[in-house]
Amino acid sequence: MKTTSKITFCALMSALAVSIMLLAYFPYFTYAVPAVAGLAGLVVLIEIGGKWPLFTYIVTAVLSLIFAEPEAKFMYVLLFGYYPVLKAYIERLGSRIVQYIIKFAVFNAAIFAVYFITVKILGMPLDDFGSFGKWGLVVFLVLANITFYLYDIVLVRVANVYLQKVHPAIKKAFK
Repeated sequence: MKTTSKITFCALMSALAVSIMLLAYFPYFTYAVPAVAGLAGLVVLIEIGGKWPLFTYIVTAVLSLIFAEPEAKFMYVLLFGYYPVLKAYIERLGSRIVQYIIKFAVFNAAIFAVYFITVKILGMPLDDFGSFGKWGLVVFLVLANITFYLYDIVLVRVANVYLQKVHPAIKKAFK
């Protein structure tokens, strides 16, 4: 693929990811939207590889910081924007146990960073965890980690479907 085609493809993926990030203004989409937008980097990794997913992430992250909903943009910048690509590199390591330790360490560090930024720096109130009381944060973290594990599995399945259904058409279009 020529360099101009690579730039064009990355620009299209960045535009798509930023458009998806704008959906975070709808209620209850705060976490789902950055997770879906992060798939753009995975597509760039599959189609082009190399440093191009990094460029796509940077462009999308900058535009998301400008336009997207506060909590969603930090979820994208601090986790979901780079995680699908990072996952591909982590899974090149030998041991599955080491892979999952690294994945969950990255996830939990990102979650704490997002909530530190939103609560301490931006001054957004941390919502009451309702009937869970003081255990609300613990319940939230457990559920978030379970959801992340499922997201990790879904990424593999989405990549496989993409490789089987979409990749041949993209490959043919860029010849």
